[in-house]
Amino acid sequence: MGSGSWSTNVYDAAERYRRAAGTGAFAYSDSVKSRTSRSGWSAHPSLDPKGLTVRESRDSQEHPTSLAISVLFDVTGSMGGVPRVLQTKLPDLFGLLLRKGYTAHPQILFGAVGDATCDRVPLQLGQFESDNRMDEQLGNILLEGGGGGQMSESYELAMYAMARHTALDCHEKRGRRGYLFLIGDELPYGRVKSREVRAVLGDSVAEDIPLPVILAELRRKFHVFYILPAGASYAGNQEVLGVWRKLLGQNVIELDDLDAVCETIALTVGLGEEAIDLAAGLADLADIGSTAGPSVARALAPLDR
Repeated sequence: MGSGSWSTNVYDAAERYRRAAGTGAFAYSDSVKSRTSRSGWSAHPSLDPKGLTVRESRDSQEHPTSLAISVLFDVTGSMGGVPRVLQTKLPDLFGLLLRKGYTAHPQILFGAVGDATCDRVPLQLGQFESDNRMDEQLGNILLEGGGGGQMSESYELAMYAMARHTALDCHEKRGRRGYLFLIGDELPYGRVKSREVRAVLGDSVAEDIPLPVILAELRRKFHVFYILPAGASYAGNQEVLGVWRKLLGQNVIELDDLDAVCETIALTVGLGEEAIDLAAGLADLADIGSTAGPSVARALAPLDR
């Protein structure tokens, strides 16, 4: 996957069409919830991980130096607003990555995380895309809004899928890791459970995998970040932050304005690719008319050292 190029004009045209048709940006989720009971909910076929082989970020003549960027967000409880913000801010994300030269050929995968202990759809994974299909990908996500109420979600299951079911040319050909952003407000479970891997992905795993083991495997392919945004149920929770900081160190990002999430992702990539320092990135935000600068500055200060 990953052919084609992003067009803000195409994005704007799709927005106008949805408004004229009276449909929302998350039409699949709206449709499923309106016509079926929760017991009948299922992932869109394009995002269903059952039987997943591999999600690929590949080079091509059109995109000779692809860079894999994955954005996986918790869709339980108070986190349900995250995909809506991402969808509305996609032009800002691509404007920064491309027009400001942070990376020439980004390929972005969107996915959603729930709770495999109780949700109907605990994991959804799109494809790596370079064009406006990523807007469609977001629109196919089921916003289940479940979760089990125990301050943990199945982030570790998402880590397993991204570690073992992705293939990245940036890593395989050039020895450069991609970027993976987990956006949530709760804890991961301590182990990847073999029974959940079998139920959700269809893989046969002989035994449970400790979280540090699968995270180490994942970090061989990706720079891994955890973003905890303001407005979430556990925003600022020191237990949550402490566990994630023990796992990821300075790659835990506290964001005091959810509306700044796309700018935060873009500048994090720009910093990681050494295309900018934080001051230059903040100047870029001002140049495009973004008001996210103060929030991004506070969020990314630990990375600009």
